[in-house]
Amino acid sequence: MMRGRMIPADTTYGNLLAPEKSTDWLHMDPWRVLRIQAEFVDGFGALAELGPAVVVFGSARARPTDSSYAQARRAGELIARRGIATITGGGPGIMEAANRGAAEAGGVSVGLGIELPFEDRLNDWVNLGMSFRYFFVRKTMFVKYSSGAIVFPGGFGTLDELFELLTLVQTHKVKRTPVALVGKAYWGGLFDWIEGAVKGAGMISPLDPELVQLTDDVEEAVEIAAGGIGRERPEA
Repeated sequence: MMRGRMIPADTTYGNLLAPEKSTDWLHMDPWRVLRIQAEFVDGFGALAELGPAVVVFGSARARPTDSSYAQARRAGELIARRGIATITGGGPGIMEAANRGAAEAGGVSVGLGIELPFEDRLNDWVNLGMSFRYFFVRKTMFVKYSSGAIVFPGGFGTLDELFELLTLVQTHKVKRTPVALVGKAYWGGLFDWIEGAVKGAGMISPLDPELVQLTDDVEEAVEIAAGGIGRERPEA
C-alpha cells in the first residue's frame, strides 16, 4: 500500500499502454527467449496429433530430373501408403520430392521450413506446414515427431541433420530411431571413414547395424525407417 507522497506518478498499466520511445527491446535476449518459446509451443501444437511419421532429409539442390528426386518422390508415396506421415524441411529438391510423393498418394505431407535467403516459402506439396526462425527448434520437431529417418544425398544441412540424429541415438537421448541412407556410392566413403578412422581411434562406439543402414533400394529404405512403426520396440 502506498499513500500520499509515496504514490508514484505513473502506473504499471499506464506504462504498458504508453507508446514506446525505442524498439531496441525487440533485439534483446529476453525477447528472443520468448520468440524461441513461442516457436516450441507452435510446433508442439501443430504436430502433437500427427501420429506415426518418418522424416526425410536431403539436398534442396536436387532437380526434378535427378534420379534422387524420383527416389525421394517414391519414398514419400510408399510412406503414405503405410498410413504414415512424411516430414521434410519443406523446401525444394529432395524435400519437395518426398512431400510430393506423399501428397499424391493421399498422405499427410508435413513441411517444417526455415527462414533462409534461398528458401522463401514451403513447397507446393506440403499439406501441413510451418516455418521456423531457429534451426534447433526445427530439429527438435524433426526428432520428436518421427520414428524413423530416410537420408538422401545432401550437403552441410543434410549432414547436420544426420549427425544430430545419430548423436541423439548413440547417446540414448531418443528412442531407437532407424536411419536409412539412400545411395551407397554417395555415403559409403563417409561411413568407411567413420567405421575405420573414427572408430579405430576410439572416438565413437560402434554404430548399431540395425539402426543405420546404407541402401540403393527405396523400398528397402522405407522398410528400414518405417518397418518397426506400430510394433513394440525395446528401449535403447
